[in-house]
Amino acid sequence: MRYQPPFTLTSEILNLVAEISLQIGRMDASALNASPQLRKQNRIKTLAGTLAIEGNTLSEAQITAVIEGKPVLGSVRELAEVKGAIAAYEALPSWQPDKVEHLLTAHGMMMSDILVNAGQFRDKAVGIHKGKAVHHIAPPAHRVSGLIADLAQWLKQSKDHPLLTSCVFHYEFEFIHPFSDGNGRMGRLWQTLILSQWQPLFLSLPLESVIKDHQQDYYQVLEDADQAADSTPFIRFMLSVITQTLAQNAPVNASVNALVNPKFAASLDVSGLKTPEAIVALLTVKPELTRQQLANMIGKDIRTIGRALAKLQQAGKITRIGSDKTGHWEVHL
Repeated sequence: MRYQPPFTLTSEILNLVAEISLQIGRMDASALNASPQLRKQNRIKTLAGTLAIEGNTLSEAQITAVIEGKPVLGSVRELAEVKGAIAAYEALPSWQPDKVEHLLTAHGMMMSDILVNAGQFRDKAVGIHKGKAVHHIAPPAHRVSGLIADLAQWLKQSKDHPLLTSCVFHYEFEFIHPFSDGNGRMGRLWQTLILSQWQPLFLSLPLESVIKDHQQDYYQVLEDADQAADSTPFIRFMLSVITQTLAQNAPVNASVNALVNPKFAASLDVSGLKTPEAIVALLTVKPELTRQQLANMIGKDIRTIGRALAKLQQAGKITRIGSDKTGHWEVHL
């Protein structure tokens, strides 16, 4: 019987798929790809994000220096992680996501100076620990190659939308945990690869950086999916991350100046949203917007905006970081 990863198509997931498709339809991919500087900046954000999740402390400035061949002060392992990630992301367009040999090659490239068995499936049992507690025990080592082969075959034959298959693959890959190390960064790399086969635009979007911004939620939703024995919670989370990534990069399509223009609200179609929803949509794109700017964009008085912001904060949907004058808002998925 053909392998079928368990997940459920909820109305929320279908709405997210529709919203992402609409966002991509509005985006001018050529504008994003035409700027080498922007592509470089987003790639650096991607590298910094995916490595920071794994505990790498090198900054975006240091990663930039590594890319430019400049000397960087850092541990041997952290520098090796950066160089491996740079090589893997540069080679990304040359791989096919349903080919196991490409997956092994990518892992070998990503982890070549870190693991002696880079590019090979693990031969020992592994588990994920938080302190002294075991939160996930991966399948036995002798089953890894078969499980990955089944997953790759499912990906090849699946008729589901790439937005769904990329999320499912990412979760199932983390569940199998096929390598002795580097599973997190490989799962994120492969989701980007799957998405880029559908829309090359994803090669230039810092999806991994947004995951890093919601790192604890990322870990929690992986655990939730484990407990449910179903990847639905993870799909919902990752689609929200993709939505936020697209929203943050939307100004590239039109004009950066539109961000500070009251007419910017119209470009996001917030006019049809309720005040709290409109606030979240605008703050997702430009977190430093003031109450007065939000009032101007949405067409409400500042007291209405203040009440809506307070309710969003109480509900845990937004957090104020810093002072009223120099701070910004953080949106929670």
